[in-house]
Amino acid sequence: MIDRTSTQKRHPRNGGFSLIEIVLVFALIGILAVVLVQNVDGIFGAGQEDGAKMWVTATAKVPLTMYKKDIGTYPTSEEGLRALVTAPAGKAGRWRGPYMEQLPNDPWNTPYNYRFPGSNNPRGYDIWSSGPDLQSGTADDIGNWQTGGSQ
Repeated sequence: MIDRTSTQKRHPRNGGFSLIEIVLVFALIGILAVVLVQNVDGIFGAGQEDGAKMWVTATAKVPLTMYKKDIGTYPTSEEGLRALVTAPAGKAGRWRGPYMEQLPNDPWNTPYNYRFPGSNNPRGYDIWSSGPDLQSGTADDIGNWQTGGSQ
């Protein structure tokens, strides 16, 4: 007679994952996703601020300087940056633009702000982005006066 109990291998589990193991894996994936999203947002947020800073300190300087060379002064606050795209009233004879194809928005999709004469650059112009909070006059504004000002 053959003893079947001695020849059979006992398998306490037949494979697969328990519900607790599956829940733990999904929880870990969720935690990793949250950490990744927070880090990516920080990376892209810094890139947006750098882009706005570059535009207000360097990119806008060239067309504004060309405008001043042709007209004799920077656009007034009322004329704004639009004067770089279309000739302001009464200045069409000296205006040699357009100095820009179109006016860009800042990285938060709002127009850049402009003032001449500047409050922060009394001998030049102020140009700034309202920053991530979209409110002008707050601590997160990004302006040309923060890195040396205008000419």
